[in-house]
Order: sequence, then C-alpha cells, then structure tokens
Amino acid sequence: MSFTVTPEHEELRQTVRRFLAEKSPIEAVRKVMTTDAGCDDAVWMQMAEQIGLQGLIVPEAHGGAGMGAAELAIVMEEMGRVLLCAPFLSTVLATQALRLAGSDAAQQDLLPGIAAGTTRATLAYVEPGGDWEPSAAKATATQDGSDWKLDGTKAFVLDGHTADVLLVTARTSDGLSLFRVDGDAPGVARAALPTLDLTRKLASVALKGARATRVGASGDLTAAIERAVQWAIVALAAEQAGGAQRCLETATEYAKTRLQFGRPIGSFQAIKHRCADMLVGVEFAKSAAYAAATALAEDGGVDEAAAIAKSYCSEAFFQAAGDSIQIHGGMGFTWEADAHLYFKRAKSSSLLFGDPVAHREKLAARIGL
Repeated sequence: MSFTVTPEHEELRQTVRRFLAEKSPIEAVRKVMTTDAGCDDAVWMQMAEQIGLQGLIVPEAHGGAGMGAAELAIVMEEMGRVLLCAPFLSTVLATQALRLAGSDAAQQDLLPGIAAGTTRATLAYVEPGGDWEPSAAKATATQDGSDWKLDGTKAFVLDGHTADVLLVTARTSDGLSLFRVDGDAPGVARAALPTLDLTRKLASVALKGARATRVGASGDLTAAIERAVQWAIVALAAEQAGGAQRCLETATEYAKTRLQFGRPIGSFQAIKHRCADMLVGVEFAKSAAYAAATALAEDGGVDEAAAIAKSYCSEAFFQAAGDSIQIHGGMGFTWEADAHLYFKRAKSSSLLFGDPVAHREKLAARIGL
C-alpha cells in the first residue's frame, strides 16, 4: 500500500487550511467550546456552502463530492491542527453508516441534507459498559405496524444531544439493524456528558419505546456497521496526526523565541532532543494514518491498518501534547496557554473508539498472537 500526494490533494489541503485559519482560530475555539452545542452554526453552513466539507465523502448522486478516504484524511488532519469545534466526525460516522448499511431509500432521504449541512446526523452504537464493538449492542427494536419501537441506552454518542437525526443500532430477529430516530422524538432522552475535552461533545441517549424507522438493509448489519466505524477510526487517526503536528510547531516556535541565560532554549541539547523525538513521532503518526486511509481506499488489510493507526496516533498525539507543555515550561500549564487544549483533546481521542491497548489486542488476535 502506498499513498501518493497529488496536486489536487495539495490544493484541497491549502483550501481547507486557509478556511480554518480564518474561521477557527484558537480564540474562536475557546469561545465555541464553552457553548452547549459546541459549534458555530454560521461556520458550519459556510463549511458546506463554500467548500463542501460535509459532502466530501457523500456520493455525487446524493449531492456530495464523492471523494474517498485519502481526501478525508487530509481534511481531518487540517481540522486536528486547529481543534475545530464542529460535528464533523459524527457526520463522517453517520454518512458511512448510511452508505454501508442503509437502504437506497434511506440514503436518498438523508444524504443530500447531510451534504448540504442542513441535517446533522450521528451514529449511536456504543452502550454503557465500555465495549466499543458494534456487536456488543443490546438495544432492542420491536415492530409496531409500519414503524418500530426502540428500547435501550446509548453512550458516548458524538454530538448526540444536538443531532437532528440519530442513527441507532438495535437488535431484531434478523440480527443487528439500523434505525432512524428523530432527536426530538417521544421516548428519547438526551443529555450532554461532562467531558475532559470541551472541544468535542459527547452525549448519552436513553430510548424508551422511541418510535423509529428502519433504514438498514435486510439481514444482520454487524459487518457493515463495523466498517463504518473503521472509517471514523481512520479519520480520527488523521485528526490526531494533525493535532500532534501542531503541538510540534508551537513547541519549536516557542523554543526559538524563549530566552534563558541569554540564549533561545531551543539551543540547549535537552530541548533539541525532545523536539527531534516529537518530529519522529509526528511523521510516523502521519504514515500510519495515511497507510490506513490507503487500506480503506483499496479495501485491503483495513482491520490491521486501522488498529495500528489508532493505537500509534493516539500515543503519538498524547506524547506530543505532553512534550509541548514541558517545553513551554510553567506557562504551558496555565489556562491562558493553548497547550492544555491539545493535551485534553489528545487524551479524550485516545479513548474514543477504544484505547491503544484495546486496538493492539485486536491486532494481536487477528494475526494469531
């Protein structure tokens, strides 16, 4: 597997970087992250209308750009650099759940609105207990005429408290299936969760006889939901690589300007070595993330590549964020400094979709260790 950067990829990167530099500076992040929604609605619509990010991986037939995993990785890397506060990762998850597990009618109904930014959707598949595998779902779906009723609880739902549409996994007699539940439907109780990382919102969703529409294709959809989650895992790995890159940049910039004993601290060997180690970690993280994106595009070795990317990028981002705080010294620990925002994002992201240990265990099991 190899990833080749094309002129089109570079143009996409620069377009997204310019947009985010203008619309998501760190001052805007600090302002938006304290709101309940965790998103600037005006910026969200500009993302859709000006550069079409919500429709990036939506098929052209449904109003999207029809791009693939490589382009998604580039966009997520740039978003990670600036800690963008927006329900984009949840949009990726919902889009892929519909594409891989949804019926043609459901895709035609929901994907155009998602691509236009007017419909915010997320996938609710994780349940209390800490198991991030879709196969662990215990929520049930009972047919009620032409509709269904769902019962169960979903946890750690990305942007679940503000989504217009919840795509919920639940069990039927056929196995695991996918259902559409409107966010304000009777029988749905949503609550934002208190989290370490204020820049990414998570919610719990309790379903008690919630009326739903089946949008999944017939049969057991466990494999399709697992593949949709893999897309989100690879996207998150790219985002982590972008965050690690920004930690490296801010640390080295500070090391060049902070003087001690009349010299920039970057001239001291201890700081040089730490920055060099950060660079190695960042470059390896990018390689892992783009190898996983390539595996998705080529549909080969995805399970292994995604597990490697998630475990390595999680640790690389967390290490880079911690090193950035250390290089900034006493100032790095303050609320006014931005380093702690990246540290908190790094820690929370390492747990999202399973921590590095869980992914290494999965990888070891797949190769027979």
